[in-house]
Amino acid sequence: MTSLMTILIFLYAILIYKRYVPVLGIPFINLDNLDYDNRVIIDLRDFNISYKDPVKGAVNIPIAYLNRSIAEIPNREIYIIASSSLEKNLGIRSLRKKGFRVVGYTIYDTDTSIKVSKCA
Repeated sequence: MTSLMTILIFLYAILIYKRYVPVLGIPFINLDNLDYDNRVIIDLRDFNISYKDPVKGAVNIPIAYLNRSIAEIPNREIYIIASSSLEKNLGIRSLRKKGFRVVGYTIYDTDTSIKVSKCA
């Protein structure tokens, strides 16, 4: 019984880590300072959010469809646009696991008039 409880706690800790612990080494980059020529921009926001406020030159692949659409992503440096820190963390970890190099991120804050915000 004790070993089962230990395994469950371990699995829960892994789940919490993957979702909520920030990914280290990936800098926040404002969209205004982004080099569009050398990077692939992936918008991880849901279709209904990104449709209302599109980002020029971004490929919209919601986080729920990322594993299914991984073959559509060119093998270049990737820049992530997400609507929350959770989306950012899951997206970066998924892309890194598949061998992609993520070089930056932006979190769009749709609740305020400021469209680009820095979050941990």
